[in-house]
Formats: sequence, structure tokens, C-alpha cells
Amino acid sequence: MKNSYQSIAAMCLFAIMTATCSAEDVQKSPPMPMKGMGMHHGKGGMMAGMTDAQKDQHMRSMQEHMLKMHDLSNQILTEKDTAKKEQLKTQQLQLMKEHHAQMMEHHQQMQQSPME
Repeated sequence: MKNSYQSIAAMCLFAIMTATCSAEDVQKSPPMPMKGMGMHHGKGGMMAGMTDAQKDQHMRSMQEHMLKMHDLSNQILTEKDTAKKEQLKTQQLQLMKEHHAQMMEHHQQMQQSPME
């Protein structure tokens, strides 16, 4: 029995050594720099060509939209009346559609005049 445990231990050790010796280090290519659109707003992002005042205005606009969405979400969650709740959901959906249309229009403008 002792012999079989030693054999199993030796085979496990051999398997581990074989696996680690044959493993390859795969180099990941560096991430491509963003061009055009992006939520990270780094160099080459959608805010690359903006002045500080324009960036501030853009961020305030985003904040206003987020606050409206959160306010509507909170109203929907606390509303007990089913009809009023559906009305609030419809209002929130309309706000989402308007925001999406605005973002798509901006995306189309960015595609037509790429920044370098």
C-alpha cells in the first residue's frame, strides 16, 4: 500500500512538472487607443477636442439626465397607484428614447467628421 501511495505521489509530481514546463507565456497585445466614441473620456475619446468649459457643460448635462432618470425611478418604486405608476414608466421611457436619439445623432455627427 505504501508503494502505491509513493507511485501516485510520483505521478502527481510528474504531471505537475510536465504541465508547468509546457505552459507558454502568452503576451497580450497592448490595448488599442480609443478613437472617436467612448465612455472613459481619455485621449481620443468623445471629449478629446473639447475645452474645459465644454467638458463641464457636457458633464452637467449628463448629470441632469441621470438625476431625472433616478428621480423617475424612485417615484415609480414608491407609487402605489397602478395607473400613476404606468404613467411614470411611460414618462421615463420617453426620456430614455429622447436621450437615445440624441446620442445616436451625436454618434452620426462624430462618424461624419472624425477627430484626429
